[in-house]
Amino acid sequence: MNTANVVVNTNFIANSRASKEAGRLANLLKNLNLNALIIGERGVGKLTLASNIVDANIVDGSDLNAVLNAISSNSVLIIRNFHKINNYFILKEALSKEPTRIIATALKKIDENITDTFFGLKISIPPLSERPEDVQDLVKKFLQEAKELFMQEDNDADADLTNINMDLSQNAYSLRRSVYIAFITAQFGEDDILNILEKFLAQKLGSGDDYRKLLYIFDVPLLRAGFTKFHSQLAISKNFGLNRNTLRKKISELRNFFKK
Repeated sequence: MNTANVVVNTNFIANSRASKEAGRLANLLKNLNLNALIIGERGVGKLTLASNIVDANIVDGSDLNAVLNAISSNSVLIIRNFHKINNYFILKEALSKEPTRIIATALKKIDENITDTFFGLKISIPPLSERPEDVQDLVKKFLQEAKELFMQEDNDADADLTNINMDLSQNAYSLRRSVYIAFITAQFGEDDILNILEKFLAQKLGSGDDYRKLLYIFDVPLLRAGFTKFHSQLAISKNFGLNRNTLRKKISELRNFFKK
């Protein structure tokens, strides 16, 4: 069984100050025989940056035996989840016998004594919420991915992404999902949406008082769209032909579905 696989994606987007600095350090490391640790949250681009430094196999630190096997058969290696290694002493012994260069990634800070033992340089990548300059290019990248995946060449869906709800809670992972959902939704017609709702609601029926319990499925997106387009309760009330008190009561009942 293979213990490692090749990193393919080397497109590290760097527009923000922090990502430019990370990219600069990565370029320096290309010409230095130096071990390095890249730290950051899930989805910030750690493996992508690592693959910019070295063209190497990757192995997960949660499997120490796989790491040791990879060290014995690779002159350079990327170890992801370095913080999950359960015996750094054994790892140190293995590296003392094999001249394997390692570029590692970790989700959290590691004891400085350990990082100083293994690494000559440490790079920290902030979350996307702190790198807004990088987000738009990532959106474009993920949009192109979606077009290729669904064999869509025209630009009809691009305009709908201007109002995309960009979820950065899991950085690139959740952002990609947001773009894909927006892209797919832009392709939907009325019949598609009705069919999706029918299938979803069919799974929810049978608990009793279904009509009242499931009205939020219609009310929430309608009210969200109203706020997006009209911006105020007064304008929503006027355009919806809905009494303001009725609207205010409905919003209060559904307040958990609205972001502040």
